[in-house]
Amino acid sequence: MTWLDVPEDHPFPLHTLPYGAFAPEGAAPRLGVRVGDLVLDLAAVAHATGHPRPALWEHPTLNALLAETPEVWAQERAWITDLLTDTSHREAVEPHLHPVESVSLHLPIEIGDYVDFYASEHHAANVGRIFRPDGEPLTPNWKHVPIGYHGRSQTVVVSGTNIVRPCGQVKAPTEAGPRFAASARLDIECELGFVVGGSSALGEPVTLTDAASHLFGVVILNDWSARDIQAWEYVPLGPFLGKSFATSISPWVIPMAALEEARLPRLAQSPEPLPYLREAGGGRGLDISFEVRWNGTRVSSPEYRHMYWTPEQMLAHMTVNGASIRPGDLFGSGTVSGPEPESVGSFLELTVGGREPVNLADGSVRTFLQNGDTIEITATAPGPEGRRLSLGSCLGTVAQEKTGGTV
Repeated sequence: MTWLDVPEDHPFPLHTLPYGAFAPEGAAPRLGVRVGDLVLDLAAVAHATGHPRPALWEHPTLNALLAETPEVWAQERAWITDLLTDTSHREAVEPHLHPVESVSLHLPIEIGDYVDFYASEHHAANVGRIFRPDGEPLTPNWKHVPIGYHGRSQTVVVSGTNIVRPCGQVKAPTEAGPRFAASARLDIECELGFVVGGSSALGEPVTLTDAASHLFGVVILNDWSARDIQAWEYVPLGPFLGKSFATSISPWVIPMAALEEARLPRLAQSPEPLPYLREAGGGRGLDISFEVRWNGTRVSSPEYRHMYWTPEQMLAHMTVNGASIRPGDLFGSGTVSGPEPESVGSFLELTVGGREPVNLADGSVRTFLQNGDTIEITATAPGPEGRRLSLGSCLGTVAQEKTGGTV
């Protein structure tokens, strides 16, 4: 029980202790941990209490902590818990607590590499039916390999950052050739992002058994997608400019240690994957519930428990060719979609390729995103004693394209 005045049903209880980068007004970003409606300045409190490893917190991102081992992650989490539960620390801690509404939030990690997967069978099948109506929904390799693509780490932005509408080459089926234009089919993808800790040597794969020790925590992730740019460019090498212009993540990194009650048995996989994806310790699913709001209207409620490939399998596959990892790498799950129309995680699916518009609460009608539209993705997970824990919010508003006179 914390000595802080935090209601028992608060979405950010003592149990969660998510990490983030924050800045009081007029100050530089620094690392903090959230409990209730307060943020604790970790570097300041480390020095105030004589913490033996203050250097872990003297950075504007989590990368120094991510470079440590899971044992150190656990020790630091225990230290923070002790600060907030033992009343003997109260006098030293209280001066370093900030109301969350009084600070700005920043990107919590310096991202090294970014990979995005395609791990939902329902999403892959829905997209297959839209684009290949006369063929098999899933490609032949889908149930054998966790499919993904390498994204652009420099365009990962924190929640609240405006998303400039991208421009690029587009070609409608009825047009003789491509033209340069602003995307008219701008979409979202509701995903879970996994923050990687530790490192591996080039040429040495991370085994499925070891993968869990590299999963530090999760964020909500929105893989903004320009479907018209993507449709023209993706053959034969897959996503490129239709994806690389922006990816939003929530500001709070929820440690995997806070999600033990959310772990589920892995979904049955058939056919059985190759041995490197099915050895002992093959990972588990996650019971995380999302809500997607379009200009305030809830349009979808995806459930992560339906995902086919586990994060451990994704990380093992990502390195099986010898690719190395480093602290601060990020990989996305791919769109989280379920079996029902109200559980899909993209507007491509929600509107069936733009053929079935969505009616919003303000009376407007949408197929894809218009300038000024705001998307908010929130998520919760089971916590101790039947409570629901918040993963925070991932917010983005579409801004006018910057044409430079070329469109």
